[in-house]
Amino acid sequence: MPGNWSQRRVVITGLGVVSSLGNDAETFWSNLVAGACGIDRITRFDASSYDCKIAAEVKNFDPIPAFPSPKEVRRTDRYCQFGVYAAWQALRDSGLDLNKEDLDEIGVFLGSGIGGLETVAEQHKVLLDRGPGRLSPFMIPMLILNMASGMVSIFFKLRGPNFATCSACSTANHALGEAWRTIKMGDAKVMLAGGAEATVVPIGIGGFCAMKALSTRNDEPKRASRPFDKERDGFVMGEGSGVLVLEELEHAKARGARIYAEFAGYGNTADAHHLTAPPPGGGGAARCMAAALRNAELNPEQISYINAHGTSTPQGDVAETEAIKTVFGPHARKLAVSSTKGATGHMLGAAGAVEMVACAKAIANDVAPPTINYEHPDPQCDLDYVPNTARQMKVTAVVNNSFGFGGHNSSLIAKKFVG
Repeated sequence: MPGNWSQRRVVITGLGVVSSLGNDAETFWSNLVAGACGIDRITRFDASSYDCKIAAEVKNFDPIPAFPSPKEVRRTDRYCQFGVYAAWQALRDSGLDLNKEDLDEIGVFLGSGIGGLETVAEQHKVLLDRGPGRLSPFMIPMLILNMASGMVSIFFKLRGPNFATCSACSTANHALGEAWRTIKMGDAKVMLAGGAEATVVPIGIGGFCAMKALSTRNDEPKRASRPFDKERDGFVMGEGSGVLVLEELEHAKARGARIYAEFAGYGNTADAHHLTAPPPGGGGAARCMAAALRNAELNPEQISYINAHGTSTPQGDVAETEAIKTVFGPHARKLAVSSTKGATGHMLGAAGAVEMVACAKAIANDVAPPTINYEHPDPQCDLDYVPNTARQMKVTAVVNNSFGFGGHNSSLIAKKFVG
């Protein structure tokens, strides 16, 4: 691919979603802007003895259309099924005809924060109850968190760059950012990127309960995840996958692709502070957003909407608010800032990609999705969080934030495509 790397432009041409709000991008977006909530009481197992009994589960999911055969479905963990299905959707949505493409130039970066947790738990029980001779020969391929990326590559014969990111809740944003960088550097013309997660299983819910990270508003599931609200008490687990097709602009134009938005910038920093808590003031997040703006060659005043990490945790929402004010100064008061986790729960390693789908849709439709359950303003969280109702507005450029345990920060920037 000729030319200076910085002159190559990357656009978003395909969207795929599996979520509690719907198992395709259109259904997800329609429910999101309508203020729907995918959180309810857990049905996948008996959660009556758990401190948190609620989650945003994926419902009515059939992975078979995305797989070569039902046998291949049985050989994959639920997280992998989500990832493959979302990638299949994104490819279809993009209109790419793989029979006409050089598959050496199409890659996959599809990560997971935890991977096949359900497989780990089930096979450990087999080991204890029946001995090592009864473990599945597919146990390891099913549980390792790179397998969704590998399966997408295998099923669609995509031979370009391929790996899985793993950085807790920043996983999907890092996959997308590194895919953007890969295309900018000329190492691929098309990348499928995102994340997948399936941790609504006993050990997953139990582990996060032990950390006291989850909301215990069990009597009001749809009001439990309340980002930036004064009465927030923790996040609600979600599950699913988001995958986007990123494409070098000239390649997209040559095939007449529909372009949702231009992917313009990426920031990546570390807090170097604490296992799970952000530093006071959100310094790492601020440096991350500033880096994304610098790489996008945009001024803070050019951003109109931020899809916040906004997990509904007491410390995290304050730190992100302070980071936004640090980076955007007076313009922070003019920004629309919303967290869609009130509707979807926190999808961990899939969150950033599903939220990037929301950002692409926001740009394409000039609509900022709402922060639902925002009822009690918090003096420490004092920005415009698009409370409860979607807002029709000019969305010219957006920031998508994801921050993960371990102090991993990632920010992405997309903007309206101008040819």
